[in-house]
Amino acid sequence: MNENYRLFDLLTHLKEIMPLKEDALAAKENGTWRKYSTQEYIDTVNYLSYAFIDLGIKAGDKIGLISNNRPEWNFVDHACLQTGAINTPLYPTMSDNDLKFVIKDAEIKYFFVSNDGLYNKVKLCAEGSTVKEIFSFSQVEGARSLGDLIAIGNKNPQEKELDEIKAAIKNTDLATLIYTSGTTGNPKGVMLSHLNFISNCMGTFALCPFQKEWRALSFLPLNHVYERMLSYLYLSQGMSIYYAESMDTIGDNLKEVKPQIFVTVPRLLEKVYERIVATGSNLTGIKKAVFFWALNLGLRYEQHRANGWWYEFQLSIANKLIFNKWREALGGNIVAIASGGSALQPRLAKVFHAAKIKVLEGYGLTETSPVVSVNTYNENDTKIGTVGPVISNVQVKIAEDGEICVKGPNVMMGYYNHPDLTKETIDEEGWFHTGDIGIIEDGKFLKITDRKKEIFKTSGGKYITPQLIENKLKESRFIEQAMVIGEHEKFPAAFIVPAFPFIKEWCTKHNITYTTNIEMVKNPDVINRIMKEVETANKVLAHYEQIKKIQLLPAEWSIERGEMTPKLSLKRKVIMTANKEAYDAIYAGTSSMR
Repeated sequence: MNENYRLFDLLTHLKEIMPLKEDALAAKENGTWRKYSTQEYIDTVNYLSYAFIDLGIKAGDKIGLISNNRPEWNFVDHACLQTGAINTPLYPTMSDNDLKFVIKDAEIKYFFVSNDGLYNKVKLCAEGSTVKEIFSFSQVEGARSLGDLIAIGNKNPQEKELDEIKAAIKNTDLATLIYTSGTTGNPKGVMLSHLNFISNCMGTFALCPFQKEWRALSFLPLNHVYERMLSYLYLSQGMSIYYAESMDTIGDNLKEVKPQIFVTVPRLLEKVYERIVATGSNLTGIKKAVFFWALNLGLRYEQHRANGWWYEFQLSIANKLIFNKWREALGGNIVAIASGGSALQPRLAKVFHAAKIKVLEGYGLTETSPVVSVNTYNENDTKIGTVGPVISNVQVKIAEDGEICVKGPNVMMGYYNHPDLTKETIDEEGWFHTGDIGIIEDGKFLKITDRKKEIFKTSGGKYITPQLIENKLKESRFIEQAMVIGEHEKFPAAFIVPAFPFIKEWCTKHNITYTTNIEMVKNPDVINRIMKEVETANKVLAHYEQIKKIQLLPAEWSIERGEMTPKLSLKRKVIMTANKEAYDAIYAGTSSMR
């Protein structure tokens, strides 16, 4: 790899190692898989780049992109990269206010969207702005399509000019602006260079024993740094990328594509596990007994055969009788699943490892491009309950207050238009202050214990780390979501959103009439049953950490209502404000909200 390796050089690399690949990219079109060969991928990106030159797009111009995962996303991304334009991808669920803010902040010149709904949304938000034109991937009345631009570039090749532009691009140049929708305030534009991403790809080569013949299934949003870096990593390895049709079709797409790898967030794995357990609960007789024998065996899994030969013998039987069906449901070829974005429950990692499905938990941030540490396929570089060893080209230190600090070629260039914020987070020695609290276990494995800004004190002066407690509560099949509260109060409490489908089943079994979610969260039987689950979690907590009171809420927190970020982190202030009455009911007579 040369010293000035840029992201668009990955396409040249792909042609060198897999020139005849028929499915470099693939997505469903009208019910069948539309595959793009290596050559078609490269040609399409070049045609689009010529059209960019024809449009007068210059290096440094910002190009907005809002779309679901599909090959067209990659075409626009690589055309931006090799013309020096700055891809500024955004979530389709972004609020109008945030979208207007980003358009103004980044001074976006052109926009690409996937459909008419997003076209109308961007058109409305872009009125009177710097946006000159909006292009659509699908046909939209009154708009030019991506296909129109590709046709323009095909008819007017500008190879010499494109080669000159590419030659002038350095790997330290800005490659993309990724706006993070933090839990408070306006989105911040994180500036990432070609080198930031390339260094992170190199640092994660050891994640798996990658093979050129592998297929990856992609479904996490490409505008998020996590899936995007992995797509560059797949490309560097010559692998095929298949895009799931939607979150609802992942199960079917896994069986069709039979991938060796995919990346996910813990919440999706939790839902997979919940569905598996629900299926087992519906079995009867010996089948049900065998299923739960295998499941409980899996939950007791320990690495390095620490449970002894008799446990391993039983586990081999469980794998033949039960867990083989789990692997088949994931397509039958899975080598590894990478998990990130938030904490993975150790029991899930245990049971999946027991089932010969390696879930490799990692840690990173948009500002670190993103991977800082990750458990790898190598058993000696994996420790369940941690986020793995720090990757080879990154340094980590734990500050005196426990904050994780990161240094390396993956650390961002800074926040766009915010040198003040950049200075606050990257110190004079180049250490990026993550805002996360952690420790190093066994001198090797990084473990995240909480978010620095989310830790709070009770009135008794005891520190509470909410995420650890929330993850413990969510291990219960009765609990869908939880948020620990109690800053400056006498004791911690929790808002809990019940797992309503499971509550319905439980009510049926116990002859309790299920009416509406609103009524069921007030039902004494339901409240008492969930409180039992809370008391189970309390047994492993220090006395001052134990949840004394709860309030059940009738609706899941969502991105659409602004209660969660797109990567499913809780917007705690929003949730607190929306549930002031519930808060007051817990702490009535002891305080007021702060």
